[in-house]
Amino acid sequence: MVARRALITLPWLILCLNIHLSVVAAEFFKPFNVSYDHRAMIIDGKRRMLISAGIHYPRATPEMWPDLIEKSKEGGADVIQTYVFWNGHEPVKGEYNFDGRYDLVKFVKLVGSSGLYLHLRIGPYVCAEWNFGGFPVWLRDIPGIEFRTDNAPFKEEMQRFVKKIVDLMREEMLFSWQGGPIIMLQIENEYGNIEGKFGQKGKDYVKWAAKMALSLGAGVPWVMCRQTDAPGEVIDACNGYYCDGYRPNSYNKPTLWTENWDGWYTTWGGRLPHRPVEDLAFAVARFYQRGGSFQNYYMYFGGTNFGRTSGGPFYITSYDYDAPIDEYGLLSEPKWGHLKDLHAAIKLCEPSLVAADSPQYIKLGPKQEAHVYSENVLGEDLNFSLNQTKSRCSAFLANIDEHSSVTVTFLGQKYNLPPWSVSILPDCRNTVFNSAKVAAQISVKSVESSLPLSSDISLSQQFGTKNNSVYVPKSWMTVKEPIGVWSDGIFTVQGILEHLNVTKDYSDYLWYISRIYISDEDISFWEENNIGPAVKIDSMRDVLRVFVNGQLEGTVIGRWVKVFQPVHFVKGYNDLVFLSQTVGLQNYGAFLEKDGAGFRGQVKLTGFQNGDIDLSKSLWTYQVGLKGEFLKIYAAEENEKAGWTDLTPDADPSILTWYKSYFDAPGGADPVALDLASMGKGQAWVNGHHIGRYWTIVTPKGGCQNVCDYRGAYNSDKCTTNCGKPTQTLYHIPRAWLKDSDNLLVLFEETGGNPLEISVKTRTTRYICGQVSESHYPPLHKWSTKNSLDGEVSANDLTPEMPLRCANGYTISSIEFASYGTPQGSCQKFALGKCHASNSLAIVSKACLGKNSCSVEISNLAFGGDPCRHVLKTLAVEAICLSSSNVGSAQL
Repeated sequence: MVARRALITLPWLILCLNIHLSVVAAEFFKPFNVSYDHRAMIIDGKRRMLISAGIHYPRATPEMWPDLIEKSKEGGADVIQTYVFWNGHEPVKGEYNFDGRYDLVKFVKLVGSSGLYLHLRIGPYVCAEWNFGGFPVWLRDIPGIEFRTDNAPFKEEMQRFVKKIVDLMREEMLFSWQGGPIIMLQIENEYGNIEGKFGQKGKDYVKWAAKMALSLGAGVPWVMCRQTDAPGEVIDACNGYYCDGYRPNSYNKPTLWTENWDGWYTTWGGRLPHRPVEDLAFAVARFYQRGGSFQNYYMYFGGTNFGRTSGGPFYITSYDYDAPIDEYGLLSEPKWGHLKDLHAAIKLCEPSLVAADSPQYIKLGPKQEAHVYSENVLGEDLNFSLNQTKSRCSAFLANIDEHSSVTVTFLGQKYNLPPWSVSILPDCRNTVFNSAKVAAQISVKSVESSLPLSSDISLSQQFGTKNNSVYVPKSWMTVKEPIGVWSDGIFTVQGILEHLNVTKDYSDYLWYISRIYISDEDISFWEENNIGPAVKIDSMRDVLRVFVNGQLEGTVIGRWVKVFQPVHFVKGYNDLVFLSQTVGLQNYGAFLEKDGAGFRGQVKLTGFQNGDIDLSKSLWTYQVGLKGEFLKIYAAEENEKAGWTDLTPDADPSILTWYKSYFDAPGGADPVALDLASMGKGQAWVNGHHIGRYWTIVTPKGGCQNVCDYRGAYNSDKCTTNCGKPTQTLYHIPRAWLKDSDNLLVLFEETGGNPLEISVKTRTTRYICGQVSESHYPPLHKWSTKNSLDGEVSANDLTPEMPLRCANGYTISSIEFASYGTPQGSCQKFALGKCHASNSLAIVSKACLGKNSCSVEISNLAFGGDPCRHVLKTLAVEAICLSSSNVGSAQL
């Protein structure tokens, strides 16, 4: 009997042990509570100044997540912020997806295991330049539904999904009070921008959303961004380029910045926006200077809109966002490094910032001011000597003049403030950081070319061998996509149907097929009057292609634009075919459920003797999608179904054509990109993974700035690049999607491109540069010691340094330029000035060659003397990074 009982209880013992182990594994912190007061978020009973890094998990692969999180942490982040993407998690109502790039639990656990907190923005509307703003398209088919207002069907679905996510996080023990990383949640998103469109129903909806969220018992604070009427306990937060003047709607709430736009998104045919790091650092420093306590970079890593996830219309596949970590996971310098220094400076001030309920304000000039944080009263008139300040005193000195440097006096000491800058003084005496003085290195990213996939010449013949391997690109094959009907799944009705009502967004493509009879009288009428028929549509979006009898008559591109497309008919019956295409569904604005796609208004044929023909009264046959798309010929196990034929080198570019080839993965670990500059418009797959839409549409030639001036308020058109070039030609292929060899590449080309010139490339940081003067501040790590903060600073501590660092797996293989003195020019264009220490190259080479990173002191002592007295000296360096595995062979 005893033995039998032991056998029965053993499985239960194992089950209990497994449950216990899973709970322990999920507990990343000792359980702690999160609350807030008017000054800051309170983590485990302590006020905190928090830096957050925005990363969207579906815009990277799970294999990339650990590196992105680690680089965020190294850059000074305390928190990772992400949206939750409803349409990715529930593509079909009631059928959930939490796998692969949508493994939200895994992502949250990785954040927790790194020691960082998480801000989870459930929404569930996200905007995010994401398809349909994150809403699943099936949502619009629910009878009587109206999005984001006091509408019972919508509220029911919204509550169900939000509860699903909150319950999932609780079940996985991921809230802070369970030992998890989640410290804050968000309900709704920027609703204040459109609330007025809904009148009283909008106001009622906001109250309902807040009450519903709080009722879920998540146990952490909730926020609403851009929602100045956020009710009760829900914190209203700021989104924008600058939020230093923002104040929440209650004194009891802290000042939070949920989206600091450190760049901007890009549209097809648009220039590439760039936000200078000097302005970005100025905005962040001003935010903490004026009482802010939580700031999130939107984005810290932007990533890629894989598949058809980009919103729009017309948002590109790259979501790089000019972020500190680029689309491929590489550091963007100097943005990443300068912000890292800023974060370190803010952390040095944290004891003072959290100790004071509010700063003391000192006007230093017409456009200059100081904010002082101290737990001690400094005196009513603030005119006292430095030795009266205590260790817990920090100050921010701002010069908001856009043009001129100004010298100000603060607590009896003079400080030079560059234009549009903030200086940070953790001890109210010594400046450790100024937002306009960048000491971080510049990293120059490049793409390493390989031969086109179609070439019959091996890489060893043109470029030599790489790692003793020879790569021979494969040939191309092709198959035509049929125009119009291709399946039994067609249907015929009278009239023009709305695009999304038919496709449900399972494809970008919808075919409209009808038959038009042309009489002898019609032909004669056109000939006699020297006119012709035309398709006239009141309004359409995003792309329309018009075919008659299998021939392309014309293409119209735009968002709700009018169409007047001449067509050519022959006597008798003519097949009229419209191919309606979406390029990302609308992701922003009120009444998204009504936006739709395809055609609006009247659709007519004009130019007939008896008047216009109303095509809405005609019979139309509907075909959803592409034959190759639905046969999944882009997948390895299905692609042979297509009936491919060899593509000859002299083949003419062809519209609506599928292409396939095979390629070997480049050696090493550098990120991989597909160069599609030779193609037109379409979509691409690698080993069955949809890497996104491509389009070589060219940007306007004008509008880019030769010099980007960081000074003054930023907007997305201020510092643009890439004029007169295709908006995007390189497309990220995650390493996790590649095999060593025989990777299947499939393209669907719409307009006619040349696949023979497509190539696979690697993206790397080959050149790094530094330019630091004697007037720069010492490295931030020197201020982290107690003596520095207590004011006991040695002369050595005040010596500036130049940091240089290659990417992981790379070492500094050569120093291309080094000059301590008065060097001229900029990175990759440095030249010697009138003053130059002759041993500059030797000193830098000794400190840096063969290392992944190094630091060189900027002082006369370090270079054996003063090369030119009474002149401000600068060290400029340009170095080359080489893969560590190749350094030895390169130096032979």
